[in-house]
Amino acid sequence: MKKFTFVSTIMMIGLLLILSACGTSKTGGSEKKSLKVVTDAAYAPFEYQDKGKIVGFDVDFVNAVAKEAGYDVKIEHVGWDPIFVEIEKKTADFAVSAITITPDREDSYDFSVPYFLSKNEILVPKGSTIKSAKDLEGKKIAVQNGTTGMEVVEKLFGKNNENIKKFENNNLAILELKNGGVDAVVADNSVVETYVKNNPKDNFEFIEDDGTFDNEFYGLLLPTGSKLKGDLDKAVKEVIDNGTYAKIYKKWFDVEPDTDILKDQQ
Repeated sequence: MKKFTFVSTIMMIGLLLILSACGTSKTGGSEKKSLKVVTDAAYAPFEYQDKGKIVGFDVDFVNAVAKEAGYDVKIEHVGWDPIFVEIEKKTADFAVSAITITPDREDSYDFSVPYFLSKNEILVPKGSTIKSAKDLEGKKIAVQNGTTGMEVVEKLFGKNNENIKKFENNNLAILELKNGGVDAVVADNSVVETYVKNNPKDNFEFIEDDGTFDNEFYGLLLPTGSKLKGDLDKAVKEVIDNGTYAKIYKKWFDVEPDTDILKDQQ
């Protein structure tokens, strides 16, 4: 009986070691930490849901950054406003969702170094009399609530302007334009241009106005004082330097990125 107990104990210990090894991801002999990443997966082509899976430029980019930094990531769709709640409460490690780095946001959160250059544009039906931002005066404008697109039109026409209609996401804002409820949508150029390209039957076009809309830069959103910032900054720079970023960018936008301007910002 003592012999059977001893052998059984050894076998159980060996089994536990095997199971433990199967459940642990290691890189370079150390455990690979899994990070919770939150997003608003309603912002094609950056992050959106395709057959129940979150895909997009930001998703590919974050996976590349995490691999470079030695982490696993689990990306969860929570919606736009909840992103900031999760990061503020530190219930997520960081967020990625085409989040523009602004002074106001930097007062409450940390950001990685910039990884994407963006600018707001105007989406209108073809043949519209709207040819610039000033032509939006007196028109009904749809924007995503809490975005820089909302901020810029509020700055132009007033925060309480009844012609500015705010939506939970850009999909709903564009749907309102399709239904004739507004005259234009103001949103990030990549979102607007991708929509025009992928939906030619809607007969929409985009309007650029460099005199009104400034360059913006996206960053990964982190809790203030996050210890991950150093690792992520280093990984973002390396992914850009080693050509991985350009490959991902060309996959989603079919053009080469201006990495020099990103490096200048970093």
